[in-house]
Amino acid sequence: MSDENTLSPVELAAELTAAWLANNNTRASTEEAVAFLTAMHKTVGDLSARGSSEPDAAAAPEFTPAVTARKSLASREHILSMIDGRPYRTLTRHLGTHGLTADQYRARYNLPASYPMTAPAYSEQRREMARKIGLGRKPASKAGAQPARKAGGRGKKTAVPAS
Repeated sequence: MSDENTLSPVELAAELTAAWLANNNTRASTEEAVAFLTAMHKTVGDLSARGSSEPDAAAAPEFTPAVTARKSLASREHILSMIDGRPYRTLTRHLGTHGLTADQYRARYNLPASYPMTAPAYSEQRREMARKIGLGRKPASKAGAQPARKAGGRGKKTAVPAS
């Protein structure tokens, strides 16, 4: 078999027909096989002619934003999505439902790498909550606490008096 890029429409139609006939569930007479080959050749020819006349038409679709970048960041409470124009406190989950990552979203709408994915007020709220519960700090050492035992270390066992 030759390379897929160099197959002519006749060769491709013949290979498709052979694959169709190789299927155990296909029970076709000679006339049906010839009709299938003819239909495949016509279809492959039409597709190859159409493909050469429309170069990269579907390769780079244009995405028009629902709002401008400035308007999407106008509020501290939410960010407006450029996909649907709706407000979100964080865009990460919304982008996931559309099959996008933050980098793909920024590239699609020509946004800078510094474009935030979380509303400023929501970020501050989360930061304060994390500080309140002590995230980011090392545990304070207690003055009267005994030093922690080493894991797996066996100390002296004292005998328990029998009663």
